[in-house]
Amino acid sequence: MALYSHFLVLYLFFVSSVICQVTEFISIDCGGISNYTDPRTGLAWVSDNGTIMKYGKSSEAQVSNGNTQYQRRRDFPLDSNKYCYTLGTKERRRYLVRATFQYGSSENEDAYPKFDLYLDTTKWSTMVVLDASRVYVKEMIIRAPSSSIDVCICCATTGSPFISTLELRPFNLSMYATDFEDNFFLEVAARVNFGALSKDAIRYPDDPYDRIWGSDLEKRQNYLVGVARGTVKINTSKYVDTRTREYPPVKVMQTAVVGTEEMLSYRLNLEDFPANARAYAYFAEIEDLGANETRKFKLKQPYLSDYSNAVVNIAENANGSYTLYEPSYMNVSLDFVLSFSFVKTQDSTLGPLLNAIEISKYLKIEPKTDSKDVTVLNALRFLSAESAWANEQGDPCVPAHWEWVNCSSTSPPRITKIALSGKNLKGEIPPEINNMEQLTELWLDGNFLTGPIPGISNLVNLKIVHLENNKLNGPLPKYLGSLPKLQALYIQNNSFSGEIPSEFLTGKVIFNYEHNPGLHKEARKKMHSKLIVGFSIGILAGLLVVVIGSLLFLRNLQRKTSHKKSEVQGLYIHTHTHTSVIFMLHRKFLCISQVFLSLSGNSLRASAKPSNAYSVARGWHIMGEGVSYYIPLPELEEATKNFSKKIGRGSFGTVYYGQMKDGKEVAVKIMTDSSTHLTQQFVTEVALLSRIHHRNLVPLLGYCEEEHQRILVYEYMHNGTLRDHIHGPVNQKHLDWLARLQIAEDAAKGLEYLHTGCNPGIIHRDVKTSNILLDINMRAKVSDFGLSRQAEEDLTHVSSVARGTIGYLDPEYYANQQLTEKSDVYSFGVVLLELVSGKKPVSIEDFGSELNIVHWARSLIRKGDVMSIVDPVLIGNVKIESIWRIAEVAIQCVEQRAVSRPRMHEIILAIQEANKIEKGTDGSQKLQSASSKAQSSRKTLLTSFLEIESPDQSNGCLVPAAR
Repeated sequence: MALYSHFLVLYLFFVSSVICQVTEFISIDCGGISNYTDPRTGLAWVSDNGTIMKYGKSSEAQVSNGNTQYQRRRDFPLDSNKYCYTLGTKERRRYLVRATFQYGSSENEDAYPKFDLYLDTTKWSTMVVLDASRVYVKEMIIRAPSSSIDVCICCATTGSPFISTLELRPFNLSMYATDFEDNFFLEVAARVNFGALSKDAIRYPDDPYDRIWGSDLEKRQNYLVGVARGTVKINTSKYVDTRTREYPPVKVMQTAVVGTEEMLSYRLNLEDFPANARAYAYFAEIEDLGANETRKFKLKQPYLSDYSNAVVNIAENANGSYTLYEPSYMNVSLDFVLSFSFVKTQDSTLGPLLNAIEISKYLKIEPKTDSKDVTVLNALRFLSAESAWANEQGDPCVPAHWEWVNCSSTSPPRITKIALSGKNLKGEIPPEINNMEQLTELWLDGNFLTGPIPGISNLVNLKIVHLENNKLNGPLPKYLGSLPKLQALYIQNNSFSGEIPSEFLTGKVIFNYEHNPGLHKEARKKMHSKLIVGFSIGILAGLLVVVIGSLLFLRNLQRKTSHKKSEVQGLYIHTHTHTSVIFMLHRKFLCISQVFLSLSGNSLRASAKPSNAYSVARGWHIMGEGVSYYIPLPELEEATKNFSKKIGRGSFGTVYYGQMKDGKEVAVKIMTDSSTHLTQQFVTEVALLSRIHHRNLVPLLGYCEEEHQRILVYEYMHNGTLRDHIHGPVNQKHLDWLARLQIAEDAAKGLEYLHTGCNPGIIHRDVKTSNILLDINMRAKVSDFGLSRQAEEDLTHVSSVARGTIGYLDPEYYANQQLTEKSDVYSFGVVLLELVSGKKPVSIEDFGSELNIVHWARSLIRKGDVMSIVDPVLIGNVKIESIWRIAEVAIQCVEQRAVSRPRMHEIILAIQEANKIEKGTDGSQKLQSASSKAQSSRKTLLTSFLEIESPDQSNGCLVPAAR
């Protein structure tokens, strides 16, 4: 009786907790037109129409599976925006998040969609619809990071992105807890019910948490194959005690498969693998064993016979029959194909048994935009809450940034630009804006903002500020003029008052303050500037008189040629003395003249309107601050010993080694095209490019334009080109993998700066290993961007001739001459494949009929065979996860369509991730030689029945570690 009461209490507690669970379920029918209750499950579904989702359109899916939630779907536009559902959560509680997709019938099957699915800022999956009738299910197990999560759809490359359902299911207590949930989600890869009685999946109400347990009878392509001979199904109607940590449903544990001929063997294909995984095996003895019957078995690996010697004895492990034994594996490394076998031991009378398995992939949680920046953005949205732009969804930066912000590629992302011109903002500028340290541009003009300018002294990266045409008032803070990078400040048509800070009157900052009646300059400073200019002019005139008089005196002396030898010698000494004096006076004259020009120039600039034109005075070599200097041709001839040492040839001309008088080593490039009509274009281009400074771009030091020759002078790079080191002589010292990753990251950062850090952006157009140079410290710098075409804002270039190098040339650009930064991304993808493989971009010898590296590598990587593309010099000295990360991003870079390729900042993050993996502990596998290929396959499920040790996360990556 006491035992009965005990089970009754447990039953009532379980039922009450299930009822509580169901009330917290969120079930959204995406595209549905009304709310309803599903008769199969009894769960309530709500439509997303209007309130939950305001974007996209409801479309009829035309399916015949009888499920109401799949009759319609929500379609979104094919654009670069993201469309997010926000689901309320309780912070630090664990949930199952599920999204499903059924496309239904389509008149044009060529338009099947391909798009990305994100959870917050973490890429969940790339959805590729290959079968319109199939329901694609994506499940994620998370510990909620905050009070809500966003599920976002974006970045479609074909068809129209869509979603059918979205569900949120809370878990209880410690279900699915891992040691790594602060840094990783669990993406469900497989949940299989063995011995199922039908093809139907088991879910709620049989599973109170509404997990979907797929039937092992569902033999869709590449799902569950390789069943061993003698495998039979068994089942029971008796209750099975499933009170383990994960509480699988009793109905699933009441069925199983048994190997009657001593073995159970299965092969399971895992999507989105290789990867590290959390795995569960479920064993329950559901047969009544005789007194002399035993069931003992152990794992058998096809290649590693001694991989695990642990023996499963269900009755002993689970403390009896009809009780679940649930060994779990905290961190195992699995390949694309999971092959596992259970074999009975010699002292067992019965074959192995298996009820279910569950496998989830560790998915690294990507950081959201810095919370300090998000606070400011939300405050700005509140100033115009009724506007459509203020209702953009999801994270401000990832996976696609909001229309009115720009973001950095850092981790976490930071806001670099706010563009809210004419957006009907009302109120004061939020003071928290002072925390946005990475902000470079602030555009708040044309609104109804009031109050003073808040404190922004922390915005040390701020370059451009537009506050004109508002109702702002108060004085201008004096520290504004001390912001180190400020280039332009526009405050016209406001009500500012007080004195203008003197820093704004020097001409260093473009400053427009018209129509602020209360603003005024300090009169004494004006008079002081005038006195300086007048005094400078007076000194200059006086010196000019002295120089002219000295020259006349010298001329008269030289005419007296009839004197005696002694007189001539005396005269020579006298004349020489005067000449020295005159020369000294002349030098002083030049110095004072430069001072005069500087002083008067500052005064003139303070009163003149800002100009973007470049000043080029060839005699004085003045091109403005920071611009490369003009080097006369004789100096270059002397430095290069008449262009005697040729060190290379770039896209625009031959390169020679030189050493200037001060000892600086330079690379001197003589431009091939010497036609005179390009002179002005050349000078203007030099003036622009000499202002481009980045540690990963080869700096332009000077130029020369004489005798129909145009010459550029660059910093000399001591270690030559990347091409030399990858494809150089066999006896040359080859780069190790970490060196290759560092070079790739350096070059990617240089290209990203050209694309996003220049205004307007610059497209390189000829990215290749011979244009990636290595300095004395083996750090990479991109070269030959000097005369690349500039990318016009919001426009796509159209060129009559596709320029580039065979093997690196973007096929989309070649086909339609539309040049974008994604053309550089394609070429850089080829560079990454060269770094991995050590092979040239085009080679009949290496690639045969495939001809080029892209087709060859793509076919192997899609088969999961990364080993075959790895440079032989790397094998045994590199971690396979690191190679995979680069191989994946390289294949994305060389996608046929530009819209499918990543941007440079995404590539940088991938390279950094590969670098972290490679620098992790030695627990991660090394690539083996081809002879031991079988032994190099990743660890498979059930590697040990012992607990798995926590991996080392000191480098921000998850590395398998077992004891």
